Amino acid sequence: MARYLVRRLLLTVPVLVGVATLVFSLIHLVPGDPAQAMLGEGASPQDIAALRTRLGLDRPLVVQYGGFIAGLARGDLGVSLRTNEPVTSAIAERMPATFELAFAAMVLAVAFAIPLGIVSAVRHRTRVDHAAMTLALVGISIPNFWLGPLLAIVFAVELGWLPVSGRGTLAHLMLPAVTLAAALAAILARMTRASLLEELSELYVLAARARGTSRQRAVLRHAFRNSLIPVVTIIGLQFGAVLTGAIITETIFAWPGVGRLLIQSISFRDYPLVQGCILLIAATYVAMNLLTDLLYGVLDPRIRYE
Repeated sequence: MARYLVRRLLLTVPVLVGVATLVFSLIHLVPGDPAQAMLGEGASPQDIAALRTRLGLDRPLVVQYGGFIAGLARGDLGVSLRTNEPVTSAIAERMPATFELAFAAMVLAVAFAIPLGIVSAVRHRTRVDHAAMTLALVGISIPNFWLGPLLAIVFAVELGWLPVSGRGTLAHLMLPAVTLAAALAAILARMTRASLLEELSELYVLAARARGTSRQRAVLRHAFRNSLIPVVTIIGLQFGAVLTGAIITETIFAWPGVGRLLIQSISFRDYPLVQGCILLIAATYVAMNLLTDLLYGVLDPRIRYE
């Protein structure tokens, strides 16, 4: 296990360097000048040139890239062009809000999708199954940039039950968490149903029933446990997707997280902050993939990493 873990951690280095290189290249190809955005349209060419020199934007891209990679190797993501605040500090300040939203969305999705998938599999080809899968299809089909404003209009504007923006209470968390959880819950419900249906047709389930095991115990203790690997895979992969979806959701609900910080940084052409936010999302993807692989051994003792 230790050798496998070390090997996987070493493999993350070229992945993150590749992401950093791609982000650096793409963001410098986007039209717009950070100095112009900071000083405004009425700034003189001399002031813009002076600010570009002070920020180091007049240096060749190769030199800027070398400095960025060297800082990344030291754990230094640079300084925000707009606020002159260290990027690591700015991201660390917003990370708790983003992970709070992502965790709440994951809990809601799992709490709703797993029971729905189990019931759908047990009641295969019945009205319950058809209704559950129709609901899952609707959840997959609705994008969060449409669902978020719809929930805000209904529950915040029309009914006045929940606040439309901000962070601080459970009421503030509900609308953005439901917005993020909807599509994930739909995917998880369909995967749980498909995986459990496959296990229910196996001989060991029939053998357990023949020994007098109750239907509920045969489903939950035997079949469901063996069907968890595909479900855990989806949960691990979708956690990164939740962070990506949080970019839009945080903007809709003015949630003070990394996603909203990324959108603000893009609008101001704040190169170091954009690079830092995207690297955080990429690192989270890699970490969740590794954690998912390690959980396989817990769920299925037959899996070995050596």
